Amino acid sequence: MQRWLPKARVVKAFNIVGNASMVQPQFPGGHPDMFLCGNDAAAKETVGDICTAFGWPPVIDLGGIEMSRYLEPLAMIWIVYGFRTNTWNHAFKLLRK
Repeated sequence: MQRWLPKARVVKAFNIVGNASMVQPQFPGGHPDMFLCGNDAAAKETVGDICTAFGWPPVIDLGGIEMSRYLEPLAMIWIVYGFRTNTWNHAFKLLRK
């Protein structure tokens, strides 16, 4: 997308959670994390603000839009688990020590 529209401010986010959990994500283990990436700092900040307004903790910025290639396999893990368990109420959490 970024190559097709080089002046567009593309930000990738919300591809690792189902639509039912995009706003006010509530999980027994706590809030999941939202990852995003994009080439425009202001656009990423705007999307991060939207995530915060939707009830997410601060987003995890993975860097430039080329990092979207790593979010896609994470989305596939989310999808495969959903099909295998026939549940769509799961999300990811990056644990830090």
